[in-house]
Amino acid sequence: MKYLIILMVAMLSACASTSDAMQDRSLSFLALGDSYTIGESVPEEDRWPVQLAKKISENGLSVRTPRIIATTGWRTDQLKAAIESASGLGPKYDIVSLLIGVNNQYQGRSVESFAPEFEELLQMAIEQAGGDKEHVFVVSIPDYGKTPFGASREEQIARELDDYNRVSKEICEKYGVAYYNITPISREAKEQPELIASDNLHPSGEMYRRWVELFYQDVINQLK
Repeated sequence: MKYLIILMVAMLSACASTSDAMQDRSLSFLALGDSYTIGESVPEEDRWPVQLAKKISENGLSVRTPRIIATTGWRTDQLKAAIESASGLGPKYDIVSLLIGVNNQYQGRSVESFAPEFEELLQMAIEQAGGDKEHVFVVSIPDYGKTPFGASREEQIARELDDYNRVSKEICEKYGVAYYNITPISREAKEQPELIASDNLHPSGEMYRRWVELFYQDVINQLK
C-alpha cells in the first residue's frame, strides 16, 4: 500500500510538472489554409489564427505569433506543395490547424477528388504536430453563398459546401482529430452584413471573432 501511494504521488507530480512546463513556455502554432486563414481583406490582427493565439494567451497559456502557410486562391494540392517547399518548419508545433477546400469547390472540382487530397493534408498536419493528433484541429469551410459575391448561386454553393464539409468531418473522425463547424456562423452573414469584409466575399474580423469564441476553450483543453 505504501508503494502504491508513493507511485500515485509521483504520477501526480509528473502531471503537474507537465502542466507547469506548458505554462512556462510559449507555444508554437502552425495555421494551414487559404484566404480564410490568411485573412483576406482584414487587418493582420483580425485573422482568426491571430485572434485565437491572443485568446489562448489571455487564458493562461502563452502562444507565439502563428506561422501561417496560406494564400488566397489555394486548393488542397497547392497547399500541399507549399508545405512541402516551406522552410523552417517544425520540428514540432504545439498547435496545428487546417482549413482548406473552398477553392476546390469554387473551381468545380469534385468532392471525390477533394477527399484523398484533404486526407493527405490532415496526415501532414498531424506530422507537423509531432504525430500528436490531440494538438491538431480542422475548421469547416464557411459558406460564401451568403455573401453578396455568392448570392446568385446561394443554394448550389450551400449544397456543394455541405458535401465538402461532410467529407472532411468524416475524415477527421477517422483520425480522431477535432473538427469545428463554423459554417452555421458564416450563414448568419446573409442577415448580418457586419460579418462580411469590405470585399463583399470574405469574413470580417467580427465573424472571425465568433469562430474563435466557438472553439477556443476546446483548443485550450486539448493543450492541457
